[in-house]
Amino acid sequence: MKAALCHSFDGPEAIRIEETAAPSAAAGEVLVRVRAAALNFFDTLITRNKYQYKPSLPFSPGGEIAGEILAVGSGVTGLRVGDRIMASLTYGGLAEQVVLEADRAVKLPDAVGFEVAAGVSVTYGTALHGLRDRGRLRPGETLAVLGASGGAGLAAVEVGKALGARVIAVASSDEKLAVCQAHGADALVNYSAGDLKETLRAAAGGEGVDAVYDCVGGKYAEPALRTLKWAGRFLVVGFAAGDIPKIPLNLVLLKSCDIVGVFWGEYTRREPARNRANLARILDWVATGTLRPHIHATFPLARAVDALQVLERREAVGKVIVTL
Repeated sequence: MKAALCHSFDGPEAIRIEETAAPSAAAGEVLVRVRAAALNFFDTLITRNKYQYKPSLPFSPGGEIAGEILAVGSGVTGLRVGDRIMASLTYGGLAEQVVLEADRAVKLPDAVGFEVAAGVSVTYGTALHGLRDRGRLRPGETLAVLGASGGAGLAAVEVGKALGARVIAVASSDEKLAVCQAHGADALVNYSAGDLKETLRAAAGGEGVDAVYDCVGGKYAEPALRTLKWAGRFLVVGFAAGDIPKIPLNLVLLKSCDIVGVFWGEYTRREPARNRANLARILDWVATGTLRPHIHATFPLARAVDALQVLERREAVGKVIVTL
């Protein structure tokens, strides 16, 4: 089978498309024929050995897949050959066949295609877990999403709306903000429009926000936290800016606010049943049109390097998909 293999930690440029041995399903596992794989910003980090998970070389990036089950290992129940599924992986998805633990597979509704399904697990799974389970977001509250036009941010915009919040999208250009508005954002803030604390507070009607969903980190985290209302929640999702912010703890005290970590990957391992329930709800929302995942571009496996470079250059608005 063909796979995109990274042979050194020199970034996407180190990836080569090669023939490699097909895997087989052991007990408790399923073998999947991958039809589409989705890429995320962390896939660029993992190719440079800058992510929290450190794979051994060579490895294939790709943290999300959708496809059909080719074989079922012993002890697996509820899944059979031919089932259409999606699943999240730490890495390994840019391959024609993958093996995964059966409890990571989620069946697809007929109305949801492979390309859309491939890009749902990580971003929308993180958004629902972060906003509802960790952020306790309630209908009528105001949510600010930093990095709102990327795959993770755009999912948070849509899930926030599905949960009944008023959503303020924050992004780096008017073109990106237009996409956020098309996906339900109630108010728009351009990073370049001035001091983020003031522009975000103004977008919130001068009253501040109840929750911040931060996919970016860096210099924008502190001014966004300063816009929180009393007892607000600041959700730490990722650090696409590259820098991990240092928050003055007196702000946390004065606002009586929470800084909440959202480590969805570990959550899926510790609480797989709850995660599957979340993903099933997301797929229902996708099937009924409540959520409309936005695909920035699709690439064939042969252009996996190009696909990753789009993410590394921060050009993607929505998801980047590799078809196999």
